[in-house]
Amino acid sequence: MDILYLLIPVTVLIAFGVLIVFAWSLKSGQFEDVEQEGARILVDEDHSLDPVQEAIDGDQGAP
Repeated sequence: MDILYLLIPVTVLIAFGVLIVFAWSLKSGQFEDVEQEGARILVDEDHSLDPVQEAIDGDQGAP
């Protein structure tokens, strides 16, 4: 029973922390355009993020 005196305040603090982080993410615009981010992975970009692959691709086009 004594553990409840510790667990209840800790749980309330964690819940407030989660609410504060969620409110901050809403205010900073994290959830403004979720559709675009979902479609972004479907778009083929011209440049690769892997520099090793870019070097290999660059060597193949050289005479």
